Amino acid sequence: MNLPQHYREILLGLGEDPQREGLRDTPERAAKAMQYLCHGYAQSLEEIVNGALFASTSDEVVIVRDIELYSLCEHHLLPFIGKAHVAYIPTGKVLGLSKVARIVDMYARRLQIQESLTRQIAEAIQSVTNAAGVAVVIEAQHMCMMMRGVEKQNSQMLTSVMLGAFRESSNTRQEFLQLIGRSK
Repeated sequence: MNLPQHYREILLGLGEDPQREGLRDTPERAAKAMQYLCHGYAQSLEEIVNGALFASTSDEVVIVRDIELYSLCEHHLLPFIGKAHVAYIPTGKVLGLSKVARIVDMYARRLQIQESLTRQIAEAIQSVTNAAGVAVVIEAQHMCMMMRGVEKQNSQMLTSVMLGAFRESSNTRQEFLQLIGRSK
């Protein structure tokens, strides 16, 4: 696959001259940028976690809040930018702190919609930790809604996935939402 050539074709399709000074190296730069923005495809959950599960007697909620994320929506290939809040209830093992953020990044660096991203993160944390419950909330602003279409600059999308105890217990869910500042 010759990604730079495809970007040249896009520039031509837009009516641009890919040989003009400002655009001469753009196809190569754009190809490298897209490969970086989508590098989550080259990663696996096993590689990210890398055995960083540690024995623990804790059975209280663990939350990693305000994990910034950058992704591209699969509909327009435009960015959405926001933050993820991830919680789980350990059952004998805790996940290394940085691994939660790395899991968010791995899935964010793929093409998808925010709803799918939220579920992918929750299911990955569940499969790795075998937690009693997992909760993920993502808040993001979507350039496809801000730069084109309805052009709503202050809109924000919130998605959540609750698994196990967070889905079954309104008290557990409420505790999580209060701790991330999403409930009064």
